[in-house]
Amino acid sequence: MPRPIGARIDLAALRHNYLVAREYARRRDREARAWAVVKANAYGHGLLRAAAALGDVADGFALLDLDEAIALRQAGIRQPILLLEGFFEAADLAACAAHDLSIVVHSVEQLQMLRRAAQPAPRRLLPIYLKLNSGMNRLGISAAQLPAVRREIEALPALGPLTLMTHFAEADGSGGESCIAWQLERFRAMTANWPAAATFPLSLANSAAILRYPQTAHDWVRPGIMLYGGSPFADQDAVSFGLKPVMTLHSRLLTIQEIGVGERVGYGGTFVAQRPTRVGIVACGYADGYPRHAPGGTPIVVGGQRTKTLGRVSMDMLACDLTELPDAGLNSPVVLWGDGLPADEVASAAGTISYELFCALARRVPVLEV
Repeated sequence: MPRPIGARIDLAALRHNYLVAREYARRRDREARAWAVVKANAYGHGLLRAAAALGDVADGFALLDLDEAIALRQAGIRQPILLLEGFFEAADLAACAAHDLSIVVHSVEQLQMLRRAAQPAPRRLLPIYLKLNSGMNRLGISAAQLPAVRREIEALPALGPLTLMTHFAEADGSGGESCIAWQLERFRAMTANWPAAATFPLSLANSAAILRYPQTAHDWVRPGIMLYGGSPFADQDAVSFGLKPVMTLHSRLLTIQEIGVGERVGYGGTFVAQRPTRVGIVACGYADGYPRHAPGGTPIVVGGQRTKTLGRVSMDMLACDLTELPDAGLNSPVVLWGDGLPADEVASAAGTISYELFCALARRVPVLEV
């Protein structure tokens, strides 16, 4: 009999969340389209699984790795595919053209490689997303570099469709409104002396901007965490936006310990019982992707009832408090996050974000699609 842990992936919820994202974007622009961001193995949910679920509804797919983009093409995906970090060397360009990929260009060096590379046939011109650094200071063309970039673009003998993009640094934070306004102003200032820029499509909004700042939704938006049922905000849950959990990590109780006052639980004895306590031992640990740094008191659901973890998370097990759950017993079902327990809530208790929980799901955890 296999170990009683698994992850359930709700593909209908994934489709629902994508459509919610696109509907938010279309509240401002009825023609807005949405890249389904499936980087990091679709945030731990499975790249090909997510693509298959979204294949007939998504406007396009966005990810990082050329090999993964080719895998999508080989799996039958015909929508546009965007490489969010572009290409890493000139040798990648032939494969990008052969598989009809769109590429982000975020540096002068990439444009120089494009100019030097042998140009693909006209029908294979690479659509380019020119990324401008409007204040995040991660990737992107700076205002000082923009004149040189414009010269490089004009020197390209044949250029595919050009879209302008940027990324917001604090759309999910308490200062989101002012940060969005500041970055939008910088973005406009960077393109003000480039008359042709007024005709280029724009791609600006990530999940947080899509949900709260409709002024950022233009031709293409880029929903990420919201596709998987997570909220980008600490002060507002995913359900309030109409999103559904996609991944549910579940397990069962392996055994129950009855301990007295003063007894300890787990490595380091970090939990000390202040009363007679029923302790449930769950078949889930940090080797399964549960955060080791999650403190005692992190929420957990046993037999449909909420309780809390106790002590330190082990490699293969963790403990929870069953003192107020008299009906819980051997093999009682446990939800670590997902349906009935938002991943955002678990992540907050553990001092992290739901993105990390999803991406950390271990390969040894069996996955069931529903």
